[in-house]
Amino acid sequence: MPEVSVEIGGRNFLLQCEAGEEPHLHAAAQLLDTEAAHLQSQSGRLPESRMLLMAGLMLADRFKEKEWGASAASERIRSLESQLRAAETKIAALNAAQPKAFPEAETMQSYSRAVEQLEALANRLEAN
Repeated sequence: MPEVSVEIGGRNFLLQCEAGEEPHLHAAAQLLDTEAAHLQSQSGRLPESRMLLMAGLMLADRFKEKEWGASAASERIRSLESQLRAAETKIAALNAAQPKAFPEAETMQSYSRAVEQLEALANRLEAN
């Protein structure tokens, strides 16, 4: 197991991790160090255990806020997907109920026959 040296709150720590996990450990330590520096700037020098506890709690709080936000976003997505499916169903029903823009062939033939009969009648009336 590789050993990784990290600095948190101005203190060095030698930690072990799985091979390949070193970048993750460095990134996590950097987050913790940022929180520790923030705490130290507000409160001055804190005992190591208290500083690490407070910094960890601050990170955990941020994590929970993100988790709740993601959960709310997921619920909103599910709601919008449900509304979309309902709208698609309604559109399909409206399309099925909508009269066709162009009558079908039989209807067109019927109109053509009616027009021919009217023209024939008009021609007979003009002839008389």
